[in-house]
Amino acid sequence: MQQALLALAPQGRRALASSTALRTIGARMFSASAATADQQDVVVIGGGPGGYVAAIKGAQLGLKVTCVEGRGTLGGTCLNVGCIPSKALLHASHLYHDANHTMAKHGISVGEVSIDVAKMMEQKSKSVSGLTKGIEGLFKKNKVTYAKGWGSLTSTPGEVVVAKEDGTTQTISAKNIILATGSEPAALPGVEVDEETIVTSTGALDLKEVPKRMVVIGGGVIGLELGSVWSRLGSQVTVIEFAKDICPPMDAQMRKTFERSLKKQGFKFMMEKKVTGATKTQTGVTLTVEPSAGGEAVEVEADVVLVATGRKPFTSGLGLEAAGVEVNKRGQVVVDMHTYATSKPGVFAIGDIVEGPMLAHKAEEEGISCVEQLAGKVGHVNYDVIPSIIYTHPEVAWCGKTEEEVKATGAEYNVGTFPFAANSRARTNDDSEGMVKFISCKHTDKILGAHIVGPNAGELLGECVLAMEYGGSTEDIARTCHGHPTLSEAIKEAALATGGKPIHF
Repeated sequence: MQQALLALAPQGRRALASSTALRTIGARMFSASAATADQQDVVVIGGGPGGYVAAIKGAQLGLKVTCVEGRGTLGGTCLNVGCIPSKALLHASHLYHDANHTMAKHGISVGEVSIDVAKMMEQKSKSVSGLTKGIEGLFKKNKVTYAKGWGSLTSTPGEVVVAKEDGTTQTISAKNIILATGSEPAALPGVEVDEETIVTSTGALDLKEVPKRMVVIGGGVIGLELGSVWSRLGSQVTVIEFAKDICPPMDAQMRKTFERSLKKQGFKFMMEKKVTGATKTQTGVTLTVEPSAGGEAVEVEADVVLVATGRKPFTSGLGLEAAGVEVNKRGQVVVDMHTYATSKPGVFAIGDIVEGPMLAHKAEEEGISCVEQLAGKVGHVNYDVIPSIIYTHPEVAWCGKTEEEVKATGAEYNVGTFPFAANSRARTNDDSEGMVKFISCKHTDKILGAHIVGPNAGELLGECVLAMEYGGSTEDIARTCHGHPTLSEAIKEAALATGGKPIHF
């Protein structure tokens, strides 16, 4: 979900790449307050979750670190136009939905409820602003130099050129360089984005009013989360998905539960369909939609179209070719996935620009591991235990393998499930949709996969991730006392079900 540079970033870097002034200023270090001639131990290009975390951790380990970021605010896509603002809107829209649809049954009458979209956006922006300033505070606390500008590599080893907002450039000398420039929305041929009626996730977070009809192109995490925001606020949401399933990485049993819930909320799905064109009209947008395999086209009308067909590594203007950094066919920087070393000595890369899921927390772990190794310590990222979360309602969260993946290996396994409908806290909250599912090795009971659809699924997954990180079994969880009444008891009951039978179902 979400740690790239802003869509405007390519303009800054492309302007830098074409500048003739790159070498006019000698190697100099600078910060927000002063310049220094000292060589840095590490220069991080990119101030998103991977970059700023790597910078702070490096400084904590005693390294001299500079973080280069041209957006003007730290936090990358995640904090500025991704993970964080989307959660603010998801929360606000959930409150509105509750006021309209669930409070009355609890004896709470609120009268007519209205939406002030501008106020909602103001609160979202306030949250974002506070957090971005908080990172600047952490930089000062940990003595990380914050270089404001777009950074790029050159053919000179250990050199980073920074294009500043005022049009000047400065050069930073570094022993090691970490690339953490994230990703940007992938374009869809035939559908031109204007961030007003045809929007990416960035535009969907800043709409001025609730559209009557929203079409989401792409049934992945971003599309379903943002579709949920506007659906709760009153928009009729239609999801057009090229594949036969939404969220392909999800366990099939859990996906069925999740999709059923979305349909109950009013989502409409057009599966195995592709959008081949978009025409703006006086009232919105007309989409041309065909079967994925080809066939007769139909037209679909919308007031707003959200293009959520994935993201791609953002490396434009980064100077990879000039520096001799290898990139694969997908545009990803090729690295050793333990050391994060690129093909160029002294240059490393983490996060969305390397292989693996495009997740903020994955980038953070890579950033920490990378600088730990640069500081002479041991770094560690367990890629088998990276959690994934969809912040809809109910939430969806999982870690490890799906049942289909385990079955494909030919391994013998056990499955245990437990519905939130049998959990006392979920029932008292009147929020009991969904279930918990474990998959474990039949012979050792080692947890191979943990999957949750339900209230607070993202928070509940934490203990499963911890157990899996330490090679734990479902019995380990089942024999751990869980507080009553809590949603977490559903985790314990599913663990009991994996090795035998649950108590309360």
